[in-house]
Amino acid sequence: MEDNKKIKENTKETDFAVGEGIIIGRNAVTEALRSGREIDSIFVAKGNKGGSLSPIIAKASKLGIVIKEVDIRKLDKMAGGGNHQGIAASAAVKEYSTLEDVLKLAEERNEKPFLIVCDELEDPHNLGAILRTAECAGVHGVIIPKRRSVGLTYAVGKASAGAVEHIPVVKVTNIPDTLDKLKELGMWVYTADMGGSNWCEVDYSGACVLVIGSEGFGVSKLVKEKSDFIVSLPMKGKINSLNASVAAGILTYEIARQRAGIKAK
Repeated sequence: MEDNKKIKENTKETDFAVGEGIIIGRNAVTEALRSGREIDSIFVAKGNKGGSLSPIIAKASKLGIVIKEVDIRKLDKMAGGGNHQGIAASAAVKEYSTLEDVLKLAEERNEKPFLIVCDELEDPHNLGAILRTAECAGVHGVIIPKRRSVGLTYAVGKASAGAVEHIPVVKVTNIPDTLDKLKELGMWVYTADMGGSNWCEVDYSGACVLVIGSEGFGVSKLVKEKSDFIVSLPMKGKINSLNASVAAGILTYEIARQRAGIKAK
């Protein structure tokens, strides 16, 4: 709310609108970047990168923010009738953590690290639900990619039912490289996909990373190659896959059960 107030004070009323984490208008986006506000993505109307938009785009690029060219109708919808001037930004509801933050949290709890990696998850409700489950199950952090993935948007925060405030979320440039780094640190990578080992017959008791793929395409080929184990849930019906957050919930709690030493009957 305080950030929104500052933006309003520094822009004309017709230059911006802030709703559900969306900032519109050239002045408003400029002020958000200048203030250091956490921005997930910037959306620019196709073919409209010149003029006063150029320095905004350059600033965002320097900060490593993803810039997406979109149809003007998408901007119109995001703006809800406001004057977007060809640009909008999606603000994160919470500051991102670092991988070091996550590992430090595990160390402080005197626990072996337990992380969840979301490989190009695009549905905010799925990510929000995974964050909620992760927080409840004692996961130390969730990793998402910078591109081709939903970030910490208002919708994600709402779907997490407040968990976003408590579970560290790390945004990385490259998921396969990050998995390599985690493996070098002694962590085992378990990826949910078809054709793998039965989910409840695998040992998850060590330091582990659970990888959940995107809703439409699952995990990428390279991520699958980086995995130490492929784990699968039984599919008895005519549909061959579960919702990403449901699969994540089942596997997360199996890992939590084993880590807690709870015996299955």
